[in-house]
Amino acid sequence: MLCTKLEQSVCLNHLRSVRFQQVVHILSWNLLSLVLLEVIDQQSALGRKLAEMHKTGKSENGFGFHVDNTIGSTPQINTWTSDWVEFYAEHRLGYQLKLARQQYGDSTIYERGLRLAKNIRPLFEGVAIEPCLLHGDLWSGNITSDRNGEPVILDPACYYGHCEAEFGMSWCAGFGGSFYNAYFEVMPKQPGFEKRRELYLLYHYLNHYNLFGSGYRSSAMSIIDDYLLMLKA
Repeated sequence: MLCTKLEQSVCLNHLRSVRFQQVVHILSWNLLSLVLLEVIDQQSALGRKLAEMHKTGKSENGFGFHVDNTIGSTPQINTWTSDWVEFYAEHRLGYQLKLARQQYGDSTIYERGLRLAKNIRPLFEGVAIEPCLLHGDLWSGNITSDRNGEPVILDPACYYGHCEAEFGMSWCAGFGGSFYNAYFEVMPKQPGFEKRRELYLLYHYLNHYNLFGSGYRSSAMSIIDDYLLMLKA
């Protein structure tokens, strides 16, 4: 991710560890000691810690962030917005669609994508959306562990958004069942979660299309067309 020192500093200051590996038992004899440490399932630990970050990291300003930043090398607009659907439609999907039209003259994906962006509100019916602090670019390359095996997340593109948007890079993050089980123990799954999953993938497929070319266009177009059919938009 390319960003200024200010952007990186602001993001990193908002992302904090919430848990350390626990000592299970200490065995001592003579001058030697054996420390038995908790065995950590990194996927479960990551899911739990991420959910704790989402649960405690709230904003009174709405959806957005204190500064704009980048997703990869693409600008990410974080203008504070009170309504999540409006924010996601304009500053996430809408911005990427405009880039696709500017870079590739792709009027088809622009027009269909914009039609979708204007009709996504029904996907959020019955959902209470709070602005949660998101890492924003959570894929396998931005996940590692410390010397104790605790998961560590790197290189954020953070903002305050709907918690489910954090899973938008799940197609290259390798999240398994233990990750989601641990996450939903802390942050219960919201109604309609499965219907919205692809919507959050779409933002990142569009960004990859804009960054790396046509190899990602078909994935983005497929998601758009499926939602247009589902929503009858």
